[in-house]
Parts: sequence; C-alpha cells; structure tokens
Amino acid sequence: MRAVWFDRFTERPDLRDVPDPVPTPRGVVVRVEATGLCRSDVHGWLGHDGGIALPHVPGHELVGTITSTGDQVKRFRIGDRVTTPFVCACGRCPECAAGNGQVCRNQTQPGFTHWGSFAEQVALHDADTNLIPVPASFDAGAAALLGCRFATSYRGLVHQGQLEAGQSLLVVGCGGVGLSTVMIGGALGAEVIAVDVDDTALERARRFGAVRAVNSSDRSVEETVHAVRNAAPAGIDVSVDALGREQTAALGILSLRPRGRHVQIGLFPADPVIPMGAVIGGELAILGSHGMPAHDYPGLLELIAEGRLRPQDLIERTIPLAAAPDALVAMAGDRSVGGVTVVDPRL
Repeated sequence: MRAVWFDRFTERPDLRDVPDPVPTPRGVVVRVEATGLCRSDVHGWLGHDGGIALPHVPGHELVGTITSTGDQVKRFRIGDRVTTPFVCACGRCPECAAGNGQVCRNQTQPGFTHWGSFAEQVALHDADTNLIPVPASFDAGAAALLGCRFATSYRGLVHQGQLEAGQSLLVVGCGGVGLSTVMIGGALGAEVIAVDVDDTALERARRFGAVRAVNSSDRSVEETVHAVRNAAPAGIDVSVDALGREQTAALGILSLRPRGRHVQIGLFPADPVIPMGAVIGGELAILGSHGMPAHDYPGLLELIAEGRLRPQDLIERTIPLAAAPDALVAMAGDRSVGGVTVVDPRL
C-alpha cells in the first residue's frame, strides 16, 4: 500500500510503498476513506512524542471500511464503515473496567504507538472495545474528525466541564480543536466567547457559533481578561484552553466566575505556571480532556444526526495522500494555517 513514511524526525516524509498491515487477533485492518491532519501529527513528526518508533507512518483521525479482522473480533465484520477514538483502549485494565478507556494504562494510538492512517490502510487494535459504526449518510471528513478533536472537545465540555445550555463558555485558541469546541458549545446552547490573536480565526469562530470574539494580539493576559469580563459580566462558567500555553491557560482560569471549571485540552511544550491563588480563592476546578472512550460517542453522534453539529463545515481543503508530506511540513512551520485539512487516500 501507499503511505506517508519517515525514518528521521523533522525530515520531510516520503510517499512510498510499504507492506500491507495485518490484523492482530483482536484487531482489524481498515481501508482509509479520509484522515484528518492534526497538530498532534506535527508534534509526532517533530519528535515530541517518546512513544514513536522509527520508521513511522503518522495519522490518527480516520474513517474507513474494514477489510480484514482478527479471529477474536466478535462485534464487527468485513465491510463495516467505522471510526475510532485516537486513544484505543485495551478493554481489560482497571481504567477500562471503570469506563475510562481514554486513560487506559495499556492504550494504543494509531499514528503514535504504531503506524497510522496517512496510508491506504491502517491496523486498529482491540476492535470490539474501540470501533464505532459510522452511518453511510455521514460525510467522510466529518466522520474522520470525530476521532480526535471533536471527541476530545465534546468530552471536555460535556463530561468534564459539565457545560449546560445557557451557560457561558470561553474558548481560547481558534484552530481546529478550538473551532470544534466553539461548534459543540453552540450546539449545546451555550453562549460562546472566542479568543485568538488572528481576526480570520475569530471570524471563523463567529461563523461557527461564537456570539462574541476578542482579539488578544495586542493585549496582556490581564487586559484580555478585562475584555472577556466586559463580554460576560457575570464571569465565565466553563473555559477551554485549546492551544496550550502558560498565558492561554491563565487567561481561561482568570476569566472564570467563582466555582467555574477550566478544561485544558491544548498540550503544553513545558509544564506551565498556574495562577493557583485564583484557583484556591474562587474554588475553581481544573480538568483535563484526553480523548473519549467509544462507549461515550452516542451523544456526539446524535448531535450530528440531528443536524445541530456539522463537523464537515470546518474542512477547508481535501488533499490526496501525495500532498500530505508537504501539508505536514507546512503546518509545522506556520501556526496561522487555518481551517481543517483532510487527506483522502483514494484521490
């Protein structure tokens, strides 16, 4: 099969022929219909993830059709259209037994712990625990994006932040994850305020559900908090840092009303200093969101089936597999790349 492949971190990947994957006894092989280009793929290629062994094929957001199954797979068969969380749970450890497969101690991640979906086919492990059926009516790009950014955002808002209709939501950073969070917050009936340094990103946020937007490019954290407070005088019920910087996390935390909830989705390049005085004084909650187990997907799928959430609207470009290496390199060098890129290996 054809796959995007690299054997050295930071060096441009190649498109080359590699051996077809083979399913493990509890796994499947999926022919990829679409796969999202995510900044997590960039971090992996840059060598920021210690779990990647070289040579490597990236890619972790996907939808496709099962082409082969292991002999222990019971719930799925060849021809099924499926997606999967990017954190694939083992289904057997204490975390999985408690329903928390997103923090499985034996987790596998396509595109990180093993070869991923920037390829014509991808192997997925522990299929009965992790695969999610995808209706034929779902747009391929929309279905692919459910594996990472939309699932992480949905769980962050619903299961971690416990966001309710009518509450205020602050989203800091309007890239792919941030815009997913904006869209989901709007679909849930929240009043969404978006913060970014780029007016184009903020315009996208308005288009996808933000009722107010704050450009923080020429403001300190304190000045941006003041602007957010002007937009939401009662304070913010739930804040989300979708970028992962010390300043963006502080902005989210300091904007909260007493007993508000901050959800950290963006990954930090280094451990940040957190304004713990505000956390203690306001009895604030700081919560992480690291994917979502397959059994929690029905609520997210229902929003899409009802037409209240349209992940495909975030997609601004669909490219062939041959263009993926350059797209990966371009994203690494330009944080202003807007919208979402989807790779279609069939092109």
